[in-house]
Amino acid sequence: MSDDAAVLMSADLPLPSFRRGKVRDVYDLGHRLLIVSTDRVSAFDVVLPSGIPGKGKVLTQLSAFWFGKTAHILPNHVVKVVDSGAVLDEVRSLSGHNEGWSDALIGRSMLVTKAERIPVECIVRGYMSGSAWAEYRETGKVGSIPLPSGMKESQEFPRPIFTPTTKADTGHDRPLVSEDIEELGIRDIYEELAEKSLLVYGYARDYASDRGIIIADTKFEFGFIDGRLSLIDELLTPDSSRFWEADRYEVGRPQPSYDKQPVRDWLSGSGWAEGSPAPVLPPEVIEGTARRYREVYRRLTGREM
Repeated sequence: MSDDAAVLMSADLPLPSFRRGKVRDVYDLGHRLLIVSTDRVSAFDVVLPSGIPGKGKVLTQLSAFWFGKTAHILPNHVVKVVDSGAVLDEVRSLSGHNEGWSDALIGRSMLVTKAERIPVECIVRGYMSGSAWAEYRETGKVGSIPLPSGMKESQEFPRPIFTPTTKADTGHDRPLVSEDIEELGIRDIYEELAEKSLLVYGYARDYASDRGIIIADTKFEFGFIDGRLSLIDELLTPDSSRFWEADRYEVGRPQPSYDKQPVRDWLSGSGWAEGSPAPVLPPEVIEGTARRYREVYRRLTGREM
């Protein structure tokens, strides 16, 4: 099997587990973490039995690209990307465990500094789409923000809006309310979270626009490293952002996205009942999704995966 066709569903490293998410396996290396982006794909809050080949590499390398691009706005948690056998050997030595490592980790792993995570999803929206469109049609608002009447689906907002949510370890996130801000103890930094989120979004939006890509919305995570507010987790990937092709953009309808939309569409039309075991994806859906991930990486970075 070629590297392009190989699928990594689990890292299975002989290290203490820090967290296992829907897509990423995170391992504890003391004051460092090793984040491995697998090729797992989730839809409707379910991890599917089929992976998307190369997806984890796109998530890691696109995140690393954006962390580098936005370092002038605020610091981040990246120590180094495991992008070669030499770096993999270095991380293996740091871990104190020499068995169970694989070259499959190269290109999809990142060594980061541990941060004091702020349990908030900092969502910035530039366009009316997804749950924002549904909420606007019902209330005329998105979150607590009133918006002009008569807006259409996929329309650009007069200015980007900050609509943070809780970050639930289980269940669904929900819009952040004043009581949450007090309970989480983030009143003193809330305005800074909003300011930095909007700054990073604005920078990325303009950069992507020059490359024919619209960033409709995205989400950020922050933490404190040595007392400094820092970007953590992933950054501006197809899993955390809604990327549209500018040449195909049209107000008043849903837009084709560079993400796992083919997976959602196929599942919705397959007759699958949510809550039951998820079906195996057909090859054409897997390849179509992988192609979208590779293409947005190429468009944004100018590099081939």
